[in-house]
Amino acid sequence: MFKLKQLFSRQKKTYANKPDLAGVPYHVAVIMDGNGRWAKKRGLPRIAGHRAGMESVKEITTAADDIGVQILTLYAFSTENWKRPEQEVDFLMRLPQEFLLLELETLMKNNVRIRILGDLDALPSHTQTSINAACEKTKNNTGMVLNIALNYGSRTEILDAIRSIAKDVKAGLLDPESIDESAINSRLMTQGIPDPDLLIRTSGELRLSNFLLWQCAYTELWFTDIFWPDFKREHFYEAIRAYQKRGRRFGGLK
Repeated sequence: MFKLKQLFSRQKKTYANKPDLAGVPYHVAVIMDGNGRWAKKRGLPRIAGHRAGMESVKEITTAADDIGVQILTLYAFSTENWKRPEQEVDFLMRLPQEFLLLELETLMKNNVRIRILGDLDALPSHTQTSINAACEKTKNNTGMVLNIALNYGSRTEILDAIRSIAKDVKAGLLDPESIDESAINSRLMTQGIPDPDLLIRTSGELRLSNFLLWQCAYTELWFTDIFWPDFKREHFYEAIRAYQKRGRRFGGLK
């Protein structure tokens, strides 16, 4: 019995080992999916799944920082999520405030900078206040950037970029012939941020769900059936190791 326990312990420790730090992706994006189904499976209300998912946010943020990921982008709330029941939406709008209240000191200690992607004007005032305060307090941090996509929709983001270009063309400030990818990149919410190298989606769904559609043109995708509240450090490192085994060609030959 002792040998079996000893073997299991060694296997678990090996599985949770950090990946090769020399090949860690610079930017990792995550679609945190499956909170509601995790709760339903346990006979709990959906909000219990969202609260449990917050623990995974803390663990994966730490895990990413530990191995040298420079940018971690988490899809927290989409522009389509407003269609959910009012009670659930209200709870989701309070989660960022709770998370930042509990974790801001740790994020500061770890030199993490918080950045928000999305239309903040549509959020409740209490959510805006806590988010703006966290962004302001961490703005001079020079470590990992934690992007939280909140009230974010990629199609709206792209449409806004197109409208901005159209206005500049109409005003004579931009020659239509000079419009290139950089003209769009500079008008996206992610301006100045390199595209994701790796995108992870939990819960078994195999789609992007209106998340970083332009930015993920050549991003490596990794899917798992694990619900977000059950997604832990060892699963994150599994995704990183899978990424490290791939050859990125960006449409070319290698």
